[in-house]
Amino acid sequence: MFQQTPVYDRLVAERGDVPVQVRGEADRIRRDLAQVLRQAPAPQPSTPPSVFELKQPPRTL
Repeated sequence: MFQQTPVYDRLVAERGDVPVQVRGEADRIRRDLAQVLRQAPAPQPSTPPSVFELKQPPRTL
C-alpha cells in the first residue's frame, strides 16, 4: 500500500501499528455483530406506524 518511511517506522515503534490494530478491532466488531444478528428474532410481519404520519389532522386557528 504505502512505502514505509523512517518516520512511519519510528511512529510504529513508539505507538504501535495503529492501522493494523484498528483493522483488527473492526474485524472483531464485524464478527460480533454478525453473531448477534444471527441470534436476533425474526422481524414481526406488521411494522409499527411511521413516526412521521400524523395521528390527527392539524387544528386550524
